[in-house]
Amino acid sequence: MWMSKTKYLTFNTKKEREIIRITDQVEEFRRESGLYDGMILVSAMHITAGVIVNDWEEGLHQDIMDWLEKVAPRGNYHHHRTGEINGDAHLKNLTVGHQVIVPVTNGELDLGPWQQIFYAEFDGRRSKRVLMKAIGLELPDK
Repeated sequence: MWMSKTKYLTFNTKKEREIIRITDQVEEFRRESGLYDGMILVSAMHITAGVIVNDWEEGLHQDIMDWLEKVAPRGNYHHHRTGEINGDAHLKNLTVGHQVIVPVTNGELDLGPWQQIFYAEFDGRRSKRVLMKAIGLELPDK
């Protein structure tokens, strides 16, 4: 039967900029939802963060952050006239995107051999939320 379920993941970021693995939380939601075939939307609910699928390797994560700093360096942005000082974090969000869609096949996240799901934080040290929405078919009756 077709289904749609939603769950919010809430956590506190420890650093201003960090990449946090959330694959296990998405898999736990997949199990709870009963999704058998479909997709899970994973979306950062903050405009200074993003969600990415990539390798779970600290050197690569540092490379990503270093690259994003070159693309959108800290600096003086027009946005700062509002009193905020996170203009670069907004641009980093635009670069990586705020959401991903993860396929689910035969009751499992259908990720490649090295793929993991990460929350990418660019303006942290506070409470953050991620929306997870499962859409598709439930586990067939046995």
